[in-house]
Amino acid sequence: MGFPRFTGAVRNIVISCVAIYVVLLLIAAFAPLRYIVTIHDYAILQPDHIRQGWVWQFLTYGFIQGSPFNCLMAMLGIYFIGSAVEDRIRSRAFYELFFVSLIGAGILGFLLSFSGRIALGGAFGSGPAANAILMVFFLLYRDAPIMLFPIPIPIPVKYIVIFAAAVQGAYLLLSHFALFYCVQLLGMGVGYLWYRFAFRHSLLGAIQDWSASTRNNYYRWKRRRAARKFQVYMKKHQDEPVQYFDEYGNFKPPDERDKKKDKGQGQGGPGGWVN
Repeated sequence: MGFPRFTGAVRNIVISCVAIYVVLLLIAAFAPLRYIVTIHDYAILQPDHIRQGWVWQFLTYGFIQGSPFNCLMAMLGIYFIGSAVEDRIRSRAFYELFFVSLIGAGILGFLLSFSGRIALGGAFGSGPAANAILMVFFLLYRDAPIMLFPIPIPIPVKYIVIFAAAVQGAYLLLSHFALFYCVQLLGMGVGYLWYRFAFRHSLLGAIQDWSASTRNNYYRWKRRRAARKFQVYMKKHQDEPVQYFDEYGNFKPPDERDKKKDKGQGQGGPGGWVN
């Protein structure tokens, strides 16, 4: 059985998630309980904390894994399916897909929590990103078969997407619309939206273009403002331009203008030079 290459963005993301999970396991095993509770309290996505301004939880919750089985399944999904997706869209777009799916699913889940009956509790894990990657894989390779271990039968990817959505939808209903399962399903939706609107036109590139355009517009506005001020200044002194510019068109410093003015007043005039 061949394995995908473990390189690029997939490798960095998997290693980062596993390393953070191992560190948290060591803290839970050897440190007082209050430390791991505090870390989870700060990192897990919780709507009540978001309303208090803890917006970093939209990202950090994706690196707080649940049970070892959930962590293993998420990492295997990112590795096996993500490698094929990264080969098609390249590393930069894969990073964008991973983080946009986490943040986007978290924001949508948070908005649903305002209903008071949906998206309750907390959310954690890389499941939304793994689901988004699965959705993008389906959109890129619609007819591709996937062999799920230990079933030695290739299954079309569309049935795997339907099966994953059905299982997580069942858990969503059984949990009375818990936030954890809401963001899992929302991850698929965000992956679909990313593919439709940001796959061929990178979202990060669009943000950079907007930032550059905004900066250029600001500089143009400053130049226009300075030009208007200069025009007003010149209108006030258009009757005597020689006093302000030399024969080469250079602006005369105030000291030189005052000296030449004093010299032009004559020897006996007020403020004139006396030899």
